[in-house]
Amino acid sequence: MFTKNGKALTAKGVKPICPFQQVFQSLYLFGAVSPINGKSFFLQMPHCNSANFQIFLDDFSAQENEELIIIVADNGAFHKAKSLKIPENIIIIFLPPYSPELNPSEKIWAKFKRDFTNRLFKTLDALDKYVYKLATSITSIEIKSICSFNYVFEGNFWTNV
Repeated sequence: MFTKNGKALTAKGVKPICPFQQVFQSLYLFGAVSPINGKSFFLQMPHCNSANFQIFLDDFSAQENEELIIIVADNGAFHKAKSLKIPENIIIIFLPPYSPELNPSEKIWAKFKRDFTNRLFKTLDALDKYVYKLATSITSIEIKSICSFNYVFEGNFWTNV
C-alpha cells in the first residue's frame, strides 16, 4: 500500500517477477561447522531421517577421529532417535525448543538459503550440483566470520583459537 497526500493508494497489477517451479523432489544437506577453526563437514542425503543422520555422524566421526566433536542440534526427531548410536568422539548438545538463533550453524543455513533466492533448477541433478558447489566453496574464514558469536570467544576454555 502506498500513500499520497495522506490518502491510501493500492498498487494494482504489480506482481514481483521471479522464477517458480513447483516440484516434489528434494535432497537434504546435513552439515556441521566450527566457529572456532572454520572447519566444515557437509553430506548430501536423499532423505532427512535418523538412518541418514546416523550415516552423517559416522562419516563425520571417521573424518575427525582424533578430535572430540561437539554438535549443537535442534530437537528434530531424527536427532533424538533411540536407534542412533552416537560415536565415541561426538557429543550432541540440544538447544532449548524454538531457539535456532543460539546455533551458530543456522547462520550458514541462512547464507545458503539466500543463495537459492529466485533460482530455478530444472532437474534435481542441477540442484545437487549447485548445493555441492555451495558446500565446497565456503572457506574457513567465511565460516568463522559468519558463525562467530561473542560468547564462543569470551572464555579461555578453547584449545584451538
